[in-house]
Amino acid sequence: MSDALSRTMEIRKHVVETDRGVVASQHRQASEAGADVLRAGGDAVDAAVACGFVCSVLEPWMSGPAGGGAAMHWRADTGTAHALNFGMRSPAALRIEDFPLSGEGIAGDLFPWDRVVEDRNIMGAKAVAVPAMVDGHATAHERWGKMPWADLLAPAIAHARQGMAIDWYASLIIASATRDLARDPDAAALFLLDGHWPRPVSWTAQTTDRIDQSRMADSLDIIARDGAAALHGGDLGRALAQDVRDKGGYLSDADLSDACAEFHTPLTVPYRDALFHVMPGLTAGPTFAKTMAHLAQSHLPADPDQAYPAYARALQAAYEHRINHMGHDGEPSDTPGCTTHFSVVDSDGNMVAHTQTLLSIFGARVVSPSTGFLLNNGIMWFDPVQGRPNSLGPGKTCLMNVCPVLGQAQGTRFALGASGGRKIVAAVAQLASFLTDYELGLEDAFHRPRIDVSGAGAITANATLPEPVLTALKRIAPLGMARPSMLPYSFACPAGVLDTGRARFGMTEPTTAWGDAVAAQSD
Repeated sequence: MSDALSRTMEIRKHVVETDRGVVASQHRQASEAGADVLRAGGDAVDAAVACGFVCSVLEPWMSGPAGGGAAMHWRADTGTAHALNFGMRSPAALRIEDFPLSGEGIAGDLFPWDRVVEDRNIMGAKAVAVPAMVDGHATAHERWGKMPWADLLAPAIAHARQGMAIDWYASLIIASATRDLARDPDAAALFLLDGHWPRPVSWTAQTTDRIDQSRMADSLDIIARDGAAALHGGDLGRALAQDVRDKGGYLSDADLSDACAEFHTPLTVPYRDALFHVMPGLTAGPTFAKTMAHLAQSHLPADPDQAYPAYARALQAAYEHRINHMGHDGEPSDTPGCTTHFSVVDSDGNMVAHTQTLLSIFGARVVSPSTGFLLNNGIMWFDPVQGRPNSLGPGKTCLMNVCPVLGQAQGTRFALGASGGRKIVAAVAQLASFLTDYELGLEDAFHRPRIDVSGAGAITANATLPEPVLTALKRIAPLGMARPSMLPYSFACPAGVLDTGRARFGMTEPTTAWGDAVAAQSD
């Protein structure tokens, strides 16, 4: 925890309330695109498509068409939850022998794997897994969408034609990855000044600098016309796969043709008087379920300030199960968030909790020149050591940290999720408890301090928690402390919506500079 940071500063956002729909995402302009769709009569799914593709353009280091993810959908007319998985897989042609261990200790990115020679599982084309994000949006839209697909991609295409503006936040994010981006000529040309340098901004004046995303705009225009088939079996996908192979990766036309989003039966989690629906399988949904099951056995005190030791023990137990049965997914506490999440509710009560990702920030730090897409580094999800629960291999499903959640309690429904890698489960579990055990409103829940317990044998706590609580946490595990700040993120970055039947609310993580909820108010 930095001694230089202010101890008196407070960072707050107000909740957005409406009798119509609302979109809460990590980028205000993406939320606006989704809210515009709701205002025009679109379904929550339509709004999610518009919001998701704008996020891909304006937050390109977090997610994009060459990524993956998962979403939970609530359909108000049938009262049913649906789990949609559009996660990534390793290419069929991947060769395990191309990832020899270096013997240099632990890798320095998100996961504490043994280091691979040249960090091939982290950066470069060999780290690229088979994406399915576009098909994830298309599959949901095909089932429930009301507005034309092309209309929903139009805002993202317009933003890409204009190019993402470089403000102080974008400049800092790019600067943090400059060394890695410079290794790929196409990534360097897209993000760096003269292909070498961070993009500076004035600290006293507005900037006019923008990234040239015209190639991405052309690719999104093709997807708008031809749908997901453009990437999964079409010429756009063939160009993308060829770019990856030209740079030394394995992605094939067949990989992309076979990649598809799949609906699954949600994992239903009873909890006291509440009920949650989460993703099953190789996601963080089962870990959320384990956390809430352990928490249900605890007697929570009336004061939420005193609940954190119970949260810590429940998260510890859940992560121990995840490590032993699904593969280790701990990571250093100072690694940046690298995913985006948004939540949507429409005026009919339909909801979407949607998480999409490239995995690491800037993914593989490689850009496809033919498409303008930043590529994922999904291969890093696998343990390079063979014989373990999540060992690397060809044609295998990646173990994701994503945890979109639908919940209901006390006559309200809500959709939650977060970005932040292994920090996600801790965030959504605590928010779920704040909303159900303590019946807090969305604004109060999002402003409450949180802890992080993610299987690394330690607890990170918000330093503003009362001293007796911090002392109690120290008795459970080694304790680190962090104060809320706009960078770096010591905790996950959630976004959520809540529906009481009479009003709807949206909220995003207070410390995110770009995140916002936007209501679909009438003109």
